[in-house]
Order: sequence, then structure tokens, then C-alpha cells
Amino acid sequence: MSSARGVALVTGASSGFGLLTSIALAGQGYRVIATMRDLSRSESLLLQAEKVGVSSAIETMFLDVTIQTSIEAAVSDIMKKYGRIDVLINNAGFAVGGYVEDVPMEAWRSQLETNVFGVIATTKAVLPYMRASQSGCIVNVSSVSGLSAFPGYAPYSTSKFAIEGFSESLRLEMMSFGVRVVLIEPGAYRTDIWRKGFEGIHTTEASPYWRRLSSMLAYSRKVSMTAPDPQEVADAIARLVDKREPKLRYPLGRGVKMGLWARSFLPWKWYESILNRLLK
Repeated sequence: MSSARGVALVTGASSGFGLLTSIALAGQGYRVIATMRDLSRSESLLLQAEKVGVSSAIETMFLDVTIQTSIEAAVSDIMKKYGRIDVLINNAGFAVGGYVEDVPMEAWRSQLETNVFGVIATTKAVLPYMRASQSGCIVNVSSVSGLSAFPGYAPYSTSKFAIEGFSESLRLEMMSFGVRVVLIEPGAYRTDIWRKGFEGIHTTEASPYWRRLSSMLAYSRKVSMTAPDPQEVADAIARLVDKREPKLRYPLGRGVKMGLWARSFLPWKWYESILNRLLK
């Protein structure tokens, strides 16, 4: 029942990169299992898939990466029905914002539970099958925030820095088993993640960080309004899953490579000074 190209499991497929990547992979001939926490939010995905003629290649399925039994049930159902999982796109995630002192510990734990432990748990559930078949591709959707941190986004950056380290180790562990591990590191794109982050920011006007955080949010909103189309990220993922020897890291987005170059090669005091001036 699987397609010629194989079966792809995508987490967080109800919107953003997950939705677009599901459609892009289906367009390349994959049987796509597009998973999400709330199946009532699958309408947008299915409508867009129908418009481009790939709805028959996409199956939606419930999967909450913070619930182990949910992960196990989804993977078990896929294996029973298709007998294989060739591609895993670990995309599910969200952004917690606020200065460290203002963000409650429950928000920190929730951020890491989804963005880090959810990725690890889903990967662990799929690995035995990829290892047994001596093939497969795992794409972990990280962020430029996993390489370069900004004030006001410490929880999100913490989670993405963790995914960077996890992916490096995983790639080295799985190379001899034929399983490819890749990091996608988008900068700012026009997705809902930052809108939701802005709405749920942890701060008040009484906070000693209010003025600084307000400046940071104003800058972020300005950047997000002119950010590139997220289809660029989905297309990049769809291309690289078939590469025999993909690179570990794929930083994407306007100005991202230049910013990472500056962070790597400029003295830290210079880089810090540039950021502070920019945020003021």
C-alpha cells in the first residue's frame, strides 16, 4: 500500500512548515502521514492538498509528541498498514517568549517537553524500523535560534540548542546503519509560530524587563512582516530527504548565513555590541 518513494511521517502538520512539507512530500510521490494533536485542525491541510492534487497521498493521524502512548500508537498503526517508515520530519513545536526571570518554570518545562523530549521520543519510536531496514531520513526542524540566541527568547533557544546537540549525536550514531540525520535551521518566515509566541509572551508592564522586551518584540514583528514565504523551507526539506549524503545543517532564510558568519568570526564583544545597537 505504500508509494514508490516510501512513507513519510510528519509531526505538527496542521499548519506552518509541517503543513507545507506534507504537501511537498506528497507531491514527490511519498505516502504522507500528517500528524497533529487536534485532528479538527486538518481542514486547511486537506484543502490545500486537494488544490494541488495530492490529497489522496496524505493521511491525517492523531499524534501528540508529549504523550508516549500516542507516539507508540501512531507508529504501530503506520507499520501495520504500510510496513515501513522511510522519512521522519520532527516539526512539532512552539515558542515561549519572555525574559528568563519572568517566565514561570511550568512554561520552561512545557517548552522542553514538546520541543525537545517530543522530538526524542518520536525519533526513538521510529529508529528500530529504520535501523532494521538500514535506511531512512530523519529531519529535525531546528531554528537559527538553536545557533544564535536572542534576549527574550531564552526558552525557545534553549530547546533548539538542545535539538542541535541531540541531532549531532544521533547522526554519528546512525551513520553506520544507513540512517541519515539532518537539521533544518530556518530564520524568520511567515508562519504562525511567532504570532502565537507574541500572544503568549510572559511579561507585564510591571516587569523590570518590560521596555527591553517591548523593543525586542517590535523588532521581531517588523522582521516577521517582511519575512520570506515558508514554502521555501518545505521545498528544501522535500529536496534533501532523497539526498544520499545530505549535510548535517541547512540554515535557511534572509540574512541567516551572514548573521551566523558574524557570530562565528567576529570577536564576541563586537557581535554583542552590534546586537545591542540593533535592538535599541
